[in-house]
Amino acid sequence: MLLFYATRDGQSRRIAERIAARLAEAGIGATALDLAEKLPAAGDLARACLLVVIASVRYGYPLPESERLISLYNALPDPPRLALASVNLTARKPNKNTAQTNPYLRKWIKRRKLNPALATAFAGCLDYPHYRWIDRQIIRLIMTMTGGETDPKAQIEYTNWGAVDAFAAQIIALIAG
Repeated sequence: MLLFYATRDGQSRRIAERIAARLAEAGIGATALDLAEKLPAAGDLARACLLVVIASVRYGYPLPESERLISLYNALPDPPRLALASVNLTARKPNKNTAQTNPYLRKWIKRRKLNPALATAFAGCLDYPHYRWIDRQIIRLIMTMTGGETDPKAQIEYTNWGAVDAFAAQIIALIAG
């Protein structure tokens, strides 16, 4: 089983590490690997029984490194099962955390012609003081348009860690089944 993440501000890494910890508690060895550091070899993907991808969304799109991984995955003649999690602030809203209800995840699955065994969306973390000036302004504009927090000093943890643990439990069930 392979577990990868793509992140800009660290929340997808924290989510992937939490999943890896839950898997370890179940006796399943998994290391959360950063796609920005290295793209896996096609052969490694092909040998996996399950590929888990935790991918941040930035300005409406999954990060480029997660797109490269999915391109590699889609090129495999017999790809492994896929567990996909999108990390985006839209998932902070009620009922915006599934493949059917989260617009970013739904569009990504459709555009890339994916058929994940598991798919979910997690809300990320809003951390205005951490962002570069231009990112802060763009995110504030998006949050204004979507009815979110716009205080440039706001630091809000939106991630539902219980949902992350539940996703890890679903991964464990997939591997065991």
